[in-house]
Amino acid sequence: MIEMRSSFLDWFLYRRALRYWRKAAREASRAHLSLLRAQRARARNLRHSLNEVISTADNRLALPMIGSHAFPKPHGTDWAWRPSLWSTSLPVPGRSTVQSKSQLGDEVTLFHDCQHSELTLRQIRNLREADLAPFGLSMDVFNFDGSFLSLVLSLPDAAVQGLQRRHLIRVDTILELEKPLEIFVRLNIMHGPNTEQLVRELPLHEENIAVEFDLAYSNINEKRVERAWIDLIFDNPQMSQVTLRDLTLCRHPRAEL
Repeated sequence: MIEMRSSFLDWFLYRRALRYWRKAAREASRAHLSLLRAQRARARNLRHSLNEVISTADNRLALPMIGSHAFPKPHGTDWAWRPSLWSTSLPVPGRSTVQSKSQLGDEVTLFHDCQHSELTLRQIRNLREADLAPFGLSMDVFNFDGSFLSLVLSLPDAAVQGLQRRHLIRVDTILELEKPLEIFVRLNIMHGPNTEQLVRELPLHEENIAVEFDLAYSNINEKRVERAWIDLIFDNPQMSQVTLRDLTLCRHPRAEL
């Protein structure tokens, strides 16, 4: 009830102020100069606040909406996913001197074999007009005394439900690199006691950075698939910054010939 009264009062005051300024605009050409001078001062103060509201609203409304899962998908897609790190705000948005097996959110885990970690991970808000994902992931690597660095992304159960060798699994990403790197994507599928691994290098020189895994070239046992995950493997990452503006996955059947 209190909210209804407050909303009605706000609406009433807005309508009254709107009528006042419309009348002032109509009568400005013949108003007394002392009144016109006072109205001009009030109008300038009001204009400053209005411009701030409009500017902030334009900026916020132009951002990708938090929780958005919208992104282009191939025809026939039967499963698609944007991990929560790229779609919702995390309670702990970042970590420094990240140790191996540290998690950021529930789905992303960092693995390395450094003796002294000089790595940071943090979730960032995407601000660019071209971004579809509300958030991104920034990774800074300073001195690196290890032999490997990878981000592991656990896929949800829906990714492997009904998974068959006729499927293609596609990984799309939007990347910003401080210096040239080689980045590989490895798809891991556990089926029974075995784990199938398929590796592709990200085509960083192309406009659309995406890889597809054709499961026809795998040896998975369709009846025993249990879970899947992907590794993003970074080669020679020392003194570099990597920003993953978006990361999405989808699954679709191969076109029948």
